[in-house]
Amino acid sequence: MAFYFSEPSHTFGEYLLVPGYSSAECIPDNVSLRTPLVKYNKKAGEVSPISMNIPMVSAVMQAVSDDKMAIALAKEGGISFIYGSQSIEDQAAMIARVKAYKAGFVTSDSNVRPDQTLEEVIALSEKTGHSTCAVTEDGSAHGKLVGIITSKDFRISHCKPGAKVSEYMTPLADMVTGQEGITLSEANEIIWDKKVNQLPVVDKNGNLVSLIFRKDYATHETHPLELLDSQHRYIVGAGINTRDYMERVPALLEAGADVFVLDSSEGYSYWQEKALKDIHEKFGKDVKVGAGNVVDADGFNFLAEAGADFIKIGIGGGSICITREQKGIGRGQATATIEVAKARDEYYKKTGIYIPICSDGGIVHDYHITLALAMGSDFVMLGRYFARFDESPSNKLVVNGNYVKEYWGEGSNRARNWQRYDLGGKKSMAFEEGVDSYVPYAGHLHDGLGMTLRKVTHTMCNCGALSIPELQEKAKLTLVSATTISEGSAHDVVVKNTNIQA
Repeated sequence: MAFYFSEPSHTFGEYLLVPGYSSAECIPDNVSLRTPLVKYNKKAGEVSPISMNIPMVSAVMQAVSDDKMAIALAKEGGISFIYGSQSIEDQAAMIARVKAYKAGFVTSDSNVRPDQTLEEVIALSEKTGHSTCAVTEDGSAHGKLVGIITSKDFRISHCKPGAKVSEYMTPLADMVTGQEGITLSEANEIIWDKKVNQLPVVDKNGNLVSLIFRKDYATHETHPLELLDSQHRYIVGAGINTRDYMERVPALLEAGADVFVLDSSEGYSYWQEKALKDIHEKFGKDVKVGAGNVVDADGFNFLAEAGADFIKIGIGGGSICITREQKGIGRGQATATIEVAKARDEYYKKTGIYIPICSDGGIVHDYHITLALAMGSDFVMLGRYFARFDESPSNKLVVNGNYVKEYWGEGSNRARNWQRYDLGGKKSMAFEEGVDSYVPYAGHLHDGLGMTLRKVTHTMCNCGALSIPELQEKAKLTLVSATTISEGSAHDVVVKNTNIQA
């Protein structure tokens, strides 16, 4: 006989937070949104090997997460999972571009040799858009540094034909350099004290490691939460499937991927268990792999025992997902989050291992993020939210007089990502579980995300919480009626910004 849940499942929109006592310390500037990404032995006093400074990651989707989004989100303190529904080579190239884009530490692609001509310098500058060229003995990115040449060092109209770089460059003897291992703050002090615009960083043998520019430190100051690895590179994740992971994972590790997630419409399966065990046995426990998606305690416990480093929650709740109407599979996102969080806490009490959970889907309004965190999520994964910004890879169009961005699901015909469905069979027999759509254009990620995070931190203060664990401990949640939801919006007035004809 089928099992029946006694209560209907609920969505985030059916809940509100009840305010708690706010002390004098409960101000948004004091709130920490730092949260663990992967599992760790909390009872033994360990910390997560990877944590984030904000509880938000971008979805494993063609319309959302490429290298541009990964860099933009890492600057804000979150992580992108670059989509795996592309060739291994193309995905690895995206990962490599993120890892090469050091925060403030630039690996130059505009290096020249001292015997090259100024005409060659001009041509290279026009190609790359860079006005500064490091001069190395062999012209390579990490060759022995001998000088610097910038657009301010010469005017081509005043130089004799065939003039050499060596005649106009600033030689190493007249330059200020930093040693490998220098921090961005230390480099900035040198840049300002010595009144230079850039600081080449060299190793003990005098080989160029990177360049630090005055303007890049200013960028760093505007992104104080940026998420960096031990080598000052942005942290980036990658989506993988349950079919070619033994070829894909090593290529992505070589490119620099920090963490993986199995991208599947449903994670309570033999295929995910096998993939987790194969990856950890072949590449080691230090390779971090999230799994999912699940919607109940059974699914969580299954993936926890299989070795998942974090677990995603949610089936059918995404704005472009039609799994529920196509297959009748799923569960209300709020109910699923609450039950899985309870299972996570029970698993921790039993084992001492804390496995972070991620609510994936069902986020319509910004306050739903706070609800998901209060219900037990350590972080949330969003697709539609990030697809709206300039930094997403989809096209910006004008539709009916409004700016929009294209947005399509990984289960749509457009994505053709049949590998995320783990049941095998012929590809020609696959059916859509996602739609092709538009979302309203929302400008730059930095601005939009900043507003969202302000809402989250203000609400946490209303609950008397200065951290995500404290929110989960103190939050008081109430189910609300349809009338209460209606009451919570503007009502019984004519809103001025509506288009009313005189």
